[in-house]
Amino acid sequence: MQTRYDLAIIGSGGGAFAAAIRATSLGKSVVMVERGTFGGTCVNTGCVPSKALIAAAEARHVAADAPTRFPGIASVAGAVDMPALIGGKQDLVEALRGEKYVDVADSYGWQVRRGNAAFAGTPDSPLLEVAAADGSVETIEAAQYLVATGSRPWAPPIQGLEEAGYLTSTTATELTEVPDSLLVLGGGYVALEQAQLFARLGSTVTLLVRSRLASKEESEVSKALQEVFADEGIRVVRRAVPTRVTRDAATGQVVVTADVSGGAQEFRADEVLVALGRRPVTDGLNLDAVEVKTGEVGEIVVTDQLQSSNPRIWAAGDVTGHPEFVYVAAHHGTVVAENAFTDAERSVDYMRLPRVTFTSPAIGAVGMTEAQVLAAGIRCDCRVLPLEYVPRTLVNRDTRGFIKMVANADTGEILGLTAVAKDAGELAAAGVHIIGKTIAEVADAWAPYLTMTEGIRIVAKAFFQPHPDPTTLDAVDPGQIFKFPLILGKH
Repeated sequence: MQTRYDLAIIGSGGGAFAAAIRATSLGKSVVMVERGTFGGTCVNTGCVPSKALIAAAEARHVAADAPTRFPGIASVAGAVDMPALIGGKQDLVEALRGEKYVDVADSYGWQVRRGNAAFAGTPDSPLLEVAAADGSVETIEAAQYLVATGSRPWAPPIQGLEEAGYLTSTTATELTEVPDSLLVLGGGYVALEQAQLFARLGSTVTLLVRSRLASKEESEVSKALQEVFADEGIRVVRRAVPTRVTRDAATGQVVVTADVSGGAQEFRADEVLVALGRRPVTDGLNLDAVEVKTGEVGEIVVTDQLQSSNPRIWAAGDVTGHPEFVYVAAHHGTVVAENAFTDAERSVDYMRLPRVTFTSPAIGAVGMTEAQVLAAGIRCDCRVLPLEYVPRTLVNRDTRGFIKMVANADTGEILGLTAVAKDAGELAAAGVHIIGKTIAEVADAWAPYLTMTEGIRIVAKAFFQPHPDPTTLDAVDPGQIFKFPLILGKH
């Protein structure tokens, strides 16, 4: 059996696969080591199962909401058959795991090993020791190594939390019953998605948030989502820091004590879901033996070309501490393979990285926020366009949300775009292509009528019409027949 390869990869997720595919296409021999379920986080416990359940919950919500939005429509939303829903989700996961991972690996023909991998040897001559379930150990030597072990949900050391028991984004997608009530700790994208998912399945949901919802995004996002959540019966408690968790022996409920604006309050629910972030998986890899440096939370420290402190060892995806998106991991994997084997010297640039939170309406963004622009010392000009002034939303009878454009006040260059909207992900994807363009260029570009992306053009035109008179707007531009107020940003 071959024990020497051009590339040895630890992990089998998006980053691992992208690297293996690219390296194989370059004629390199590859071995992939996986200790858990093949395919990594996204397909098994992350994006695929969570978005499948979110879509199901949204379908139920639409059925319940349709009679209030559209005259003449009658629909009902019955109780959820959770075992059937989870079973359908699992069928999808297994099908995609087979089609997108197992079959792909077979077709490219790289080697796969099952077991726990750990580095051995020396910094100059690193090796991998792979311990299989049967107790056997294989030593693998490679010219280059890639660590693509991903991340896992993280829970802080809150008193009593472990003893009381809690859900994570992983275990929550395996529940066979919808909890009557649910406490969600966190205000990031996982917390927001999970809170709305279970509320729409029938849970009474309370969110305990340290600062504000989606705190890394524009402040307008938090306000818009909080209004949506209030309408859907989701309680949001801000400035709440959990300090203690117990399980009531009489009722079986979880009791979370939190410091809320300086005073202690108790919150009760059937279950508590901890969504306070994720941490890179590097335990057990014996990175010190090969002089691979890690950061404060265990992430592998890499250059902008994704090389670790050991020049033969690279890292990709969540394990680097970089943005936690499967498409980032896949990009990383390709970059690693090309840098390792073609001396491409490619760097990773996140300037145009789109990001999406799959709430409803969704959060979509690309580029810099207003706060980031100001922090960079750039004079900022921005516009916030409420969705009631985007014709598409009037047709949909859903005007919740906004589109915000951030620009350099001196050059007119577009630096960022954020939206809360039904199709915010598509708006972010479109926004990738306008970052770096001028406001004037986008305002003068074609946009199909009655699409959400038309809103990008409308908000760009708003920079030139701060107080439009609807009687004087261009009659041949349907997007302008709706007068819109403008909220000016900081300058």
